[in-house]
Amino acid sequence: MKKIISILLAAVMVMALLAGCGSKNSGSANDNNTPNNNQDTELSGSVSTNGSTSMDKVIGALREQFMADHKNVTVTYDPTGSGSGIEAVKNGTADIGLASRSLKDEEKAGGLTETVIALDGIAVIVNAQSKVADLTVEQIAKIFTGEITDWSEVGGDPGAISCIGRESGSGTRDGFESITGTKDSCKLDQELTSTGGVIEAVAGNPNAIGYASLSAVEGKDTVKAVTVGGVACTEATVLDGSYAIQRPFVLVTKDGTTLSPAAQAFFDFAASKDAASLIQNAGAVPTAK
Repeated sequence: MKKIISILLAAVMVMALLAGCGSKNSGSANDNNTPNNNQDTELSGSVSTNGSTSMDKVIGALREQFMADHKNVTVTYDPTGSGSGIEAVKNGTADIGLASRSLKDEEKAGGLTETVIALDGIAVIVNAQSKVADLTVEQIAKIFTGEITDWSEVGGDPGAISCIGRESGSGTRDGFESITGTKDSCKLDQELTSTGGVIEAVAGNPNAIGYASLSAVEGKDTVKAVTVGGVACTEATVLDGSYAIQRPFVLVTKDGTTLSPAAQAFFDFAASKDAASLIQNAGAVPTAK
């Protein structure tokens, strides 16, 4: 009887050892052949954005945060102006275009899509020493088309008005002219290729008037933004629609073109409510709810 019990115990021990080995081998095979679905693949690569100079602060804040969150991704920004950014997406030299205006019907018909991520007021700026503090949209239109030529006609000191604007193709110019009804009829003393250039030109000329993005003007003491019809250009008045001269900040993509995982992730982030505080801190009004 003792011999039988010993044999049975030995058999049980051998079976237990075999079961343990089988379980171990089975686990190793599963570890080698089954992917770990709980671990996200880290993004890598580059994302190219191109376009509006007025979106400089907004896109700068977004790309800085995104690259901090994704160490292996580089997001580039080429400030060429809205028209050039739209063209860059169309011809495939940029992943995402940046436009400070809505797409035109022909651009949409040509296979481009717009996604509005923010609203921006276009501030009408004069030299910091100017006595003029408020203008109506009608007065602004008459100044830029040459119907009003002297500051004394709108409450300022006598002096010939010098109009400063952006180059053809600029989203800021397109937005300004569309809202004021001055498209293709502005008489400019200077056409400049950047928002910063317009601000500097107005700051250096006591008789100048120009326009620039709200986000670019905030904090400047060399120029001042006049109220338009008694309404100041602020984030609050842009959001509630009471400030008349405003335009959208747009991400432009090409229909039928699949973005890389990194580019798609950046696009999704920029258009999400997670980016709202960054956009707001950059001086624009986020649209994501």
